[in-house]
Amino acid sequence: MLNLDTHILLYALAGTLRPRERELLSRELWSVSAIVRWEICKLQQLGRIEIDLDQREVKRIFGRLHTWPLSWDVCRASCQLDVRGDPADQLIAATSIVYDVPLVSRDRELRKSRKIPFATM
Repeated sequence: MLNLDTHILLYALAGTLRPRERELLSRELWSVSAIVRWEICKLQQLGRIEIDLDQREVKRIFGRLHTWPLSWDVCRASCQLDVRGDPADQLIAATSIVYDVPLVSRDRELRKSRKIPFATM
């Protein structure tokens, strides 16, 4: 199972993954932190992304995604990262640490971490 950050999930929905990302995601089950669902709704509300959240295919994909909760352990781990960044990204990264699931992300700041388990691409 893989933990997808918000942008990787959006690239997957838009069909704009890089070839190595597409190959990796085709072999594994997908999961997301609960904050990813909120972040996509907020980005859509603010007009920063164009996605129809009520579209049948989008609803089908979101219905199949395993969602990791924002537990106390995740919140605590997000405050103990060895990198800084957007708070939502920190929660997504902490999810990978707490639940021991590899993160798929292009985020340059997060990728500097020695604590976050990343998927090998």
